Amino acid sequence: MPEPLDAVTHAAAATPVSPAEVTTPPTVGVEEEFVLAERRSGAAVFRAPSVVRAAGGRLGASHVVAEVSQAQVETVSAVCRTAAELEAEIVRLRRGAAGAAAEYDCLLVPTGTPVLGRPGPPPVVDKPRYLAFARRFGPLIEDQGVNACHVHVGVPDREEAVRAVNHLRGWMPLLLAITCNSPFSDGTDTGYASWRAMVWGRWPAAGPPPYLRDVAHYERIVGSLVATGALMDPAMTYWHVRPSPQLPTIEVRIADVLPDAATTTAYALLVRALVSGAVEAVRAGETAPDVPDPLLRAACWQAARYGTAGTLPATHTRDCAPTAVGRLVDELWKRVEPQLSDHGDDRCVGDWLGEVQHRGSGSARQRRIAGRHGGCLRAVVDAFAVEPL
Repeated sequence: MPEPLDAVTHAAAATPVSPAEVTTPPTVGVEEEFVLAERRSGAAVFRAPSVVRAAGGRLGASHVVAEVSQAQVETVSAVCRTAAELEAEIVRLRRGAAGAAAEYDCLLVPTGTPVLGRPGPPPVVDKPRYLAFARRFGPLIEDQGVNACHVHVGVPDREEAVRAVNHLRGWMPLLLAITCNSPFSDGTDTGYASWRAMVWGRWPAAGPPPYLRDVAHYERIVGSLVATGALMDPAMTYWHVRPSPQLPTIEVRIADVLPDAATTTAYALLVRALVSGAVEAVRAGETAPDVPDPLLRAACWQAARYGTAGTLPATHTRDCAPTAVGRLVDELWKRVEPQLSDHGDDRCVGDWLGEVQHRGSGSARQRRIAGRHGGCLRAVVDAFAVEPL
């Protein structure tokens, strides 16, 4: 079995990997977070310690881990290269974790927030790190049982990774808009397409990354944040996109967890192509637009509020002109199509982006399901729950 994402750190440090080996095609891996919902009520339930132990026995302990809330489970994929390998791995982890959840009368639900029930601590998972979170940040940790999809793309050269983030940060509002999947929380419609993004944005170092001049600049910023107490350690740089603190990857953290394995696969392949293009731009000496942080933050708010409806500032460009999301998707496609075609991923990603343009994201799908069932949100939980093995 390929190594899980969190197992490659020491191997990567001990054995240098040549750029050619990583970039043709680059490695890709996915971390997904899920709600545990009680089978009868559909509400979030705090059974993660038992479910994680059972899932670890099925899938390998490194592939299923606890998150801050005991109503969450996180899966960690192996390092993959091809679309087929990645989708098979995502299906394996989702269905295996769903099977473990079923042993404890739970559903595994891929929604960015719990549709029914309170999402987060208390109780906090009994791990020193999360207990320290609760002590340092106090009530900020409330309702933090929210679920994201993080994509890692192999970029072994640290300097290239840091500079590539500058070319990626302007695309984050659009990536959020097309992956919103959390309109409901605790039994109500929040009015947002991604309420998860709003909840997660409360952390001191969450949100758009700063424009990074080089590795030394990046390390000074992170070091200063740790020194102030805003971060407990560099791993708490919860930026939308970042050079991974532990792995030889760029990590894109902007998306809600996605409704199904096929969508997650297409999104991860899109991210891989976007990262590949950013690295190519760095190597070509291209300068990324230095979009002001407040504008990026405002654009991400618009994306979280309205999803694929309306307009967003074109923050991947220097003029940042307001542009319809559908038009921005077309521009994104032009940017990534060469990289997707190189690896045979263009049809998979193109079909998904077309669906998003016509039908909206997971949030629109959740609202359609609720509408067909007279506003019954339990129907959303049942429709999204992962089928166990």
